[in-house]
Amino acid sequence: MSKLKIGTLLLLSTLLLGAVNFAHAQGVSVYFGLGSAQDTAGTATNVIDANTGRTVSCPKGFVLNDLVVPSECDPGPTIGGVFGVFGVDFMIKPHLGINGEYAFRFAQANYLPAAALKFRPGFYDFNAVYEPVSGTRIVPVVYGGIGGARIALYQSQTVSVTGISTTFSYPAGLNANHFQLHGGIGVKLYVKPALFIKPQFDIHYVTHLTDQFGRNWVPEYTVSVGYTFGER
Repeated sequence: MSKLKIGTLLLLSTLLLGAVNFAHAQGVSVYFGLGSAQDTAGTATNVIDANTGRTVSCPKGFVLNDLVVPSECDPGPTIGGVFGVFGVDFMIKPHLGINGEYAFRFAQANYLPAAALKFRPGFYDFNAVYEPVSGTRIVPVVYGGIGGARIALYQSQTVSVTGISTTFSYPAGLNANHFQLHGGIGVKLYVKPALFIKPQFDIHYVTHLTDQFGRNWVPEYTVSVGYTFGER
């Protein structure tokens, strides 16, 4: 697990533990869910080939891989697959609060297969929370805030010992970190007095994400299960 993930886990855990102390006065909701986030493949247009020094443009949906010799245009990576999301809502007032959230892709995906590079994206954000109604079984939730996106790159390698091949990956040290604006809308459906299911739609606008992918904005769709401590 990367240092960023560990730091995010510790931060959200600290928020949760600190917030639980106020659970008798304000509502604190903890949730975890599954879903997906999507972005298209980028296109390398008028980029400098590090091997030849020439300007190269790849076809649509392809990026320049100059980590191999000779350089080649490889299919561009896309964001997709199964994501996990977890977060904490801390309602300071009946309708207003703060939130911390982290969404991450469970498995690594191919980035530049010819160079044996894989990647795993993650999005973390800190938001204001608005719940227009409270105390009911159906509670709409609106989020808005800022955060960051991290595209972690990994080098994969296959090792054969006594005829048995094993493939493993390790951090490549080529991670990309970007600033993001975040917005989201969901609804807490309380199936029990404190237990809820929350479908949610998020949009991440990530600056300079087109350096790796096709768009700067990434839609995300998740369904979470959560629990509210204290009043709601």
